[in-house]
Amino acid sequence: QEQLVESGGGLVQAGGSVRLSCAASGRTLSRYTMTWFRQAPRKEREFVAATTWSSGSNYFAYYADLVKGRFTISRQNANTVTLQMNSLKPEDTAVYLCAAKQDSGGYSSIPSYDYWGQGTQVTVSS
Repeated sequence: QEQLVESGGGLVQAGGSVRLSCAASGRTLSRYTMTWFRQAPRKEREFVAATTWSSGSNYFAYYADLVKGRFTISRQNANTVTLQMNSLKPEDTAVYLCAAKQDSGGYSSIPSYDYWGQGTQVTVSS
């Protein structure tokens, strides 16, 4: 059973930056899709950014329109993915969750993911 552990959340002022990290333990996830979702209070969980395997150690990156140009997802190694969040806005406040699955299709589809972390809180003050 894979375990995903997120870290790096906290309180930041609007316009600031935060870097989240997600580390997976267990098998090597080199060809897995690893993705960040977020869930704000009283809102549905939503897609933020994904990395899908391309070839060798190369990955594609995909972003939700709301974060494109501000957030950067990176695959540090087979089992670690980071999310650099810049120019943060109060509406980015949420619990950020890391998820992983074997296939690359439907990377924004929440039910398709096999493994989930517990999440890390990011709070952006105005």
